[in-house]
Amino acid sequence: MDLRQELEALQRAAEQAIAGAGTPDALEAVRIGLLGRKEGRLTEIMRGLGKLPADERPAAGAAANRSKECITALLDARASVLAGGGAAVARVDLSMPGRRRWRGARHPVTLVVDEICAVLAGLGFTRARGPEAETDWYNFTALNTPLDHPAADMHDTFYLAPGVLPRRHTAPVQMRVTQQIQPPIRIVAPGTVYRRDPFDASHAPAFEQLEGLAVDEGIGFVDLKATLTEFARQLFGSGTRVRFRPSFFPFTEPSAEMDVSCVLCGGGGCSACKQTGWMEIMGAGMVHPAVFTNAGYDPERYTGFAFGMGAARIAMILYGFPDIRLLYENDVRLLEQLVRP
Repeated sequence: MDLRQELEALQRAAEQAIAGAGTPDALEAVRIGLLGRKEGRLTEIMRGLGKLPADERPAAGAAANRSKECITALLDARASVLAGGGAAVARVDLSMPGRRRWRGARHPVTLVVDEICAVLAGLGFTRARGPEAETDWYNFTALNTPLDHPAADMHDTFYLAPGVLPRRHTAPVQMRVTQQIQPPIRIVAPGTVYRRDPFDASHAPAFEQLEGLAVDEGIGFVDLKATLTEFARQLFGSGTRVRFRPSFFPFTEPSAEMDVSCVLCGGGGCSACKQTGWMEIMGAGMVHPAVFTNAGYDPERYTGFAFGMGAARIAMILYGFPDIRLLYENDVRLLEQLVRP
């Protein structure tokens, strides 16, 4: 009998012996008889491999290892049955009500993006989309941000290739739209953006952002304030108060940060708003003339305003929880609780 036949015979005998073991002790005795270090039958066969000619050893060793893996799997399966795993079906109480299986649903951030876009649609804005991989011209230069700006450094921005990067914001969509059509324009551009930010309670390296743009003749800062104030009141409630604080962005001038009264404490001060009564929701400003020049518009004729916000941060305010990471950990127990109050 050659080695292959001997292994096949041993495997058949092992299958019968394992199946016939009725107790854990009996199964352990079978295991020792097959794989034991001193007296195991398969162990003895594997010890004899060294006596074979050198050219036959690799194939013989592979065959012996396959037999060992098969026997080990049979032993493990039988041990599970003897431990009670195989009898689980018999112990099921068929009169018990079935467990509710969680069904997938739209992610809270997606719901917030759609809600924001719906509010802006009522104010005359339409959705626009663009590529997630952008050139540095669309992402920086066209938006009045020179390539020696700190935001363009590799410690702040991912790069796919020289001059190509995953977009840092969705403002490049605004530039692409303005290159294609003439004013009047009112668009909102939602999409995923990427930054070298730490993943902490208020930052994520990849997140949903929305950028809005309105361009026409005669648009002023009062139009920006009126539009965004109405947006905030429709999204957060009619009693929401807003305020604008001076800020700086390369692509807008003048620029502002927009805050809303804390929806959790009503402006009275709490841990979520750091006792200030206010929560920042977006940056905004009048489009810089240099941006219009890059788009091919006459900055003496057209004016406009732009704004940008993070959908996840808006979701944190609407759903009332303190850590942005909870939105990205996909814990079903949390996600099924995120119902707007």
